Amino acid sequence: MPTFEITKQATFDAAHHFPNEPEGSIYRRVHGHSFTVEATVRSETLDAAHGWVADLGALDRALKAAADELDHGLLNEKPGLEMPSLENLCLWFANRMKPDWPGLCRIQVARPTINERCVLTL
Repeated sequence: MPTFEITKQATFDAAHHFPNEPEGSIYRRVHGHSFTVEATVRSETLDAAHGWVADLGALDRALKAAADELDHGLLNEKPGLEMPSLENLCLWFANRMKPDWPGLCRIQVARPTINERCVLTL
């Protein structure tokens, strides 16, 4: 049986720091990044009325709304992001989106300017 996946991407800019790093560490200082986040929804069936996995526009709006919660803020101030690693960002987005998107199967958060990314497979 075929499996379909649809993906949308959003961007946000945010600052963070790692308070547990040793004094003098560059990671301890507040600094910022431009981020991309991708959400992928999987299904083995298509909506009969539309012939799609899900409404890409609705997925786009949901992902952008989550990204907007973080945009131009200090990640450390958000519950769940006190230690704002890429891994914890993936978990944060998954926790935000999974209740409304039961087919959510993958979250990717990246810092493209420094070629870093993390993928969470659900």
